Amino acid sequence: MKEKVEQAVRDGRVVAIMRGMEPETCLRLAEAYLAGGIRAVEVTYVQTDRALWVRTTAAIRAIAERFGGELCVGAGTVLNSEQLAMTRDAGGEFIVTPNTRPALIRECVGLGLAAIPGAMTPSEAVEAYDSGASFVKIFPAGSLGPSYVKALRAPLAHIPFLAVGGITPDNAAEFMRVGCVGIGVSGALTNRELVAAGAWDRITDVAKTLVERTRT
Repeated sequence: MKEKVEQAVRDGRVVAIMRGMEPETCLRLAEAYLAGGIRAVEVTYVQTDRALWVRTTAAIRAIAERFGGELCVGAGTVLNSEQLAMTRDAGGEFIVTPNTRPALIRECVGLGLAAIPGAMTPSEAVEAYDSGASFVKIFPAGSLGPSYVKALRAPLAHIPFLAVGGITPDNAAEFMRVGCVGIGVSGALTNRELVAAGAWDRITDVAKTLVERTRT
């Protein structure tokens, strides 16, 4: 499972991030992303409302059952062992965290899932990777900028970085050019106006553009 996720992320180069959506909407979005060439999707936990965790796992389960052979699905903003277990039980194949927590990374890898922890500093990035991370998420990449990622990679070129936070079709290529192996994208792919209008074809177009920009 871990190897499958790693291959999907490297091949697709874009991880689509869904936040605060109903399970049925997540299914429609996953279908639109898949049509655009994306191979990994992340459904995030809302930490301010524990009751919504069930909605997250319901979306993960639905995507895994419908698109399991074509899409890798995981959970985002995972902060503890309970959310990790819920993700695994729902059929999730990876977790993404906003921070570096070695114990949680090791627990995740021990369950056979891929771990994509968030980091900002060189110390966090090394600690995350040495703990078993498949990729290290540089967050918030949009605020830090491509030049920061380039400087970070100079001594840490062995670590596969994903740029996440503020990534759009306009800056995606810049982050790939400085050495990221992929990007994580939320707002540009989950435009609420397009979702409300059911404009799934337009969302697919954005997905295609992002995938293309990671290859330029």
